[in-house]
Amino acid sequence: MRDLQRRLASAGFPAGPGARVGAFCAATEVAVRAFQDQRGLRATGSCDDETWRALVEASWSLGDRMLVLTSPNLRGDDVAELQASLARLGFDCGRVDGIFGPLTARALEDFQSNCGLTADGVCGSETVRALRRVISQTGHGPGISAVRERERLRHAPTELAALRVVVGQFGGLSSITRGISRELRLAGAQVVPLDEPDAVVQARAANQFVAHLYLGFEAARAPASVVHFYRVPSFESVGGKSLAGCLTTELRACGLPVSDPCGMRLPVLRETRMPAVLVTLGPVRAAVDAATELSEHVVRAVRSWMALCSHAG
Repeated sequence: MRDLQRRLASAGFPAGPGARVGAFCAATEVAVRAFQDQRGLRATGSCDDETWRALVEASWSLGDRMLVLTSPNLRGDDVAELQASLARLGFDCGRVDGIFGPLTARALEDFQSNCGLTADGVCGSETVRALRRVISQTGHGPGISAVRERERLRHAPTELAALRVVVGQFGGLSSITRGISRELRLAGAQVVPLDEPDAVVQARAANQFVAHLYLGFEAARAPASVVHFYRVPSFESVGGKSLAGCLTTELRACGLPVSDPCGMRLPVLRETRMPAVLVTLGPVRAAVDAATELSEHVVRAVRSWMALCSHAG
C-alpha cells in the first residue's frame, strides 16, 4: 500500500489530508480515481491491474532509462514523450501509445541519421539531448502521426465489399454482436467476430487480420450508452473519433440513450493499430430488445464513416 501511495504521489496525485500511510483509505481512493480519470481509464477508485500498470508507466520520464526495441516491448510515459517528439519533428512512429515497437524504432533511427548520430535505434542520453535541442526549435501541432492517419483514411475502402472488420464483445453480448456481424457480411464486408475476454488478445487478433476498423461492445449498468475512442493528451485517433461520432448518431436514431463520444486510453483502443471504438451499452436490456434495429444502424454508421474517410483532410 505504501508503494501505491508513493507511485500516486510521484504521478502528481498524492493522497490528500487525512490519508493514512500504508492503508487504502478514502483519501487514497480519491487519489486513485483522479489518476484514472486523468489517464483515460475507468475511474473506479480501485487499483486494479490496469491501473497499477499505468502507475508504473507514469513513473518513467524520457532519459530515465535506455529505450530500445525489446520483446516484450518497453512501455511508459518516456516512450510516449519520445513518440510525440518524433512525430512533431516529422518522423512517423505511428500513434502515440507509449509502446516502443518497430515503427518507433524505425522513426528513431531516421531521426538519429538526420542528426548525424549513430543510427542504432537506441534512445540513450546523447539521443535525448539531440531530441530536446531540436524540439526546442519547433512549433506545436499534431505532428506527422495525425497527418499520416488522415492520409490513410483518405485511401480507406469506399465500399463495404472491400472492408475488413473485427467485431468484439465483452460480457455476454454475443447475441448482439452476432447480429451486427451478420448484417455487415450481408452488406459484403469481411468480418471476424471475437468473444475473447482479454482485450489485448482481441487487439492482437485485429492487428493480425489487418482490419480496417475494430468495433467492440461491452455491457454496463448505466443509464446511457457511450462510444469510446483512443485519446491521450498528445494524440487522438482521427479515424476512431469520427467512427465514434457516426455510431453515436446512429445509436440515438435507434432510440437508445447515448452520451457524447469519449476519448480514453482503454487497452483495446490503445493496442489496436486501426481506427477502433468500444461501445459501452447501457441499459443492456434496451440494447438487447433493439438488437435487430441496432445491427442495421451499426451498418449505417460504418457506411457514414467510410463516406467521411473519403473526404478526410
